[in-house]
Parts: sequence; structure tokens; C-alpha cells
Amino acid sequence: MFLDLSIGLFFFFFWAFFYVLKLGPQKSGSGQLPPGPRPYPLIGNILELGARPHESLANLAKTYGPLMSLKLGTVTTIIVSSSRAAKEVLHKNDQSFAHRTLLDVVRALDHHRSSVIWSDADSKWRNLRKICNTEIFSIQKLDASQDLRQKKIQELLDYVDQCCHTGQPVQIGRAAFTTALNLLSNSIFSSDLSSHASESSQEFKNVVWGIMEVAGRPNLADFFPALRSIDPQGLRRKMTHLFGKLIEIFDGITKKRIELGDGVARKRDVLDTLIELTKQEGSDFRRIDISHLFVHKVRFLH
Repeated sequence: MFLDLSIGLFFFFFWAFFYVLKLGPQKSGSGQLPPGPRPYPLIGNILELGARPHESLANLAKTYGPLMSLKLGTVTTIIVSSSRAAKEVLHKNDQSFAHRTLLDVVRALDHHRSSVIWSDADSKWRNLRKICNTEIFSIQKLDASQDLRQKKIQELLDYVDQCCHTGQPVQIGRAAFTTALNLLSNSIFSSDLSSHASESSQEFKNVVWGIMEVAGRPNLADFFPALRSIDPQGLRRKMTHLFGKLIEIFDGITKKRIELGDGVARKRDVLDTLIELTKQEGSDFRRIDISHLFVHKVRFLH
């Protein structure tokens, strides 16, 4: 991580040198922005975040109020830090604030175009949200999957019992991840992705954790968008590799289901619903979007 950051800093200072050379007279900040600390040249208020940004932001809010503006590199950022202000932004004015700043790493393989969280609030996004609400998170679907949850928990207990009888150590993290992974995969495409006796769950877990690690690293390209084209820390390249592994798995499952054709009895699960959506006339939902939607779901298994 430190090597990546060092290389990134080298590219940053190299770019900053030329940025300063061509920097012309700047207009004063907009009077429409909320109050905030005075930014330093080039780096803005990055140093004021410190090692514990959440605590630093809480302390800054005591001085500048629940709605304040910071300059993170060259990016102006508005910080909302009270329930009342959050309600105004997220509830009363949600459409106005629907477009959020993209992390550069989620641009890998155009993942941001098929994500419920990152995509624009257009017709495609509304379809994705509707599918999630009706096919995955609805009360009816959760009630209907009660037997499935009990079955997977029983499989977990059987695995622990087997380990006790054979004297094998129980890898708690791996066992819990396998259970959660199979619960999700059965809810979406009616089959297990792994088993407690297989090494595949650990490999899958490593990929998911790798995605969360890369997404959580400070990225110079997020603070200085002009650096995106060179990806100075290589984080987008790493995310492309990790996303690619998951997409290969999910697209293989989707392809196999499509090849079964209409002559085979449908399972009427989430995958079938998404496949039907791709076949609708005028639909902008593609097969690759199915894989990206599944990637979005498994990211929360860590």
C-alpha cells in the first residue's frame, strides 16, 4: 500500500509542477457554498482530515456547522453532518442530489453504469431499483426464503459438527462467508456457489475482500481528477482484475441459463427476471449488466 502511495505521490508532484506553471488568476470562491476551512493551494483541506477522518469532520462541524464545504485536492466537497441536514438532502431534495461523486475504482469495466449505487438516476437505474425491491428485499421474498435460510444454517451446523468429530479446526470466517454466499446465490439464481468442503469459498472470499480493500484505499485520482488517465496508484487496474474474476463466474451462470432455452421449466428466480428484461423490446438492460448487478450484491458479504 505504501509503495502504491509513494508512486502515486511522485506522479502527483510531477503533475502539480506543471499545474502551477499554467495556473492563471483564480476567481474567488462562490458565495453560494457553505462555510468551511480555508483550503491550501493544490491539496486543499486534505491534511485536515488526518488519520481519523470521521473524527476530524465531527470537530470541523463544531466550528463550521452541520453543512460545510471542503476542498479535497481540486474537488469541492459538501459535508452533511446532522440528521436535520441529511433529511433535507436525502429525503426532501433527493432528486437534486441523486448524482454522487464517483470513486475512480468503480469505473473499472464500466461497473458504475450498472450499479444501483453509482449509476445515474435514469430509466435503467429505476428498473434496477425496482428489481431489487420486488425480487430480493421485499417482505414476500424474505418470508418465502425462510426455509432456505434454515437449510443453510443447518448445513453450517452440520459442518461444525463434522469438524468436531474429525478433530479439524473450524475456520469461522470462511464457514460464515460460505453460508452467506450460498444464501445470496440461491436467492438470485437458485444454486450454491460453494460448499464448506471446497476451497472455492476461500478464493471467492479473497476476491471480495480484495475489492473492498482496493475501494477503501485513498486514491489520488479521486482528489485530482486530472490524474485519472494515468491511474497513478494502479488501483483501477487492480479493480479491473478483481471485477473481471467475478464477472466471468456470473456471466458463465447467465450464459448457461440462457442456453437451456424456453423448453426447460423456468425457476422464476431473480436471474430469470433479469434475462427476460434483456429480451424486452427497447430495453437498455444487457446481459453484462446482470453480472455487474451480482458483483454489486456480493461486495457486501465481507
